[in-house]
Amino acid sequence: MALTYTPPAENDSLLPEFSGTAVSGKTITATDFETCKGLLVMFICNHCPYVKAIENRLIDIGRVFKSSDLGVIAVCSNDAADYEEDSFANIKARWEELNYPFEYIYDETQDIARAFGAVCTPDLFLFQGKGSKKNLYYRGRLDDSWKDPNTVKTEDLKNAIESLLKDEPAPKEQISSMGCSIKWKSHE
Repeated sequence: MALTYTPPAENDSLLPEFSGTAVSGKTITATDFETCKGLLVMFICNHCPYVKAIENRLIDIGRVFKSSDLGVIAVCSNDAADYEEDSFANIKARWEELNYPFEYIYDETQDIARAFGAVCTPDLFLFQGKGSKKNLYYRGRLDDSWKDPNTVKTEDLKNAIESLLKDEPAPKEQISSMGCSIKWKSHE
């Protein structure tokens, strides 16, 4: 496991075009979220201990904001040939078992991760704006205690979402997320 930190947010970045097959069988694209005020894109996986530690909190975020003007999706971009736990079948089973309240895309080609510049799991991107031009609003950690939900004092992502939905400026301080590096396919 290679501990990786996300780079600083570039808040002028635009939501990249993407298309991927979700474990539900639906094809999900950037245009599916044009009417939403914001879009949360979470790069996660099944095997990473950092994701496992916060998985229930990510599910809670999805549930809390399900009826809001926020789109939420998860993406798994890891190479399943080397990490079977992150295969389509296994992420689908996990999605069903925990009743994820958002779509979960299997990024087999890793094109979505490349388009976003995702580097680790979890890597959390929050975009703002209606229509096809959404700007990056927040890229950072979920909260101040990835390991123990009982010691959380600051819910960074939740606070950013609430600010976005109230049309407030993006948080000035955005602390990097950290986790396992994306497991890229080796190219011969």
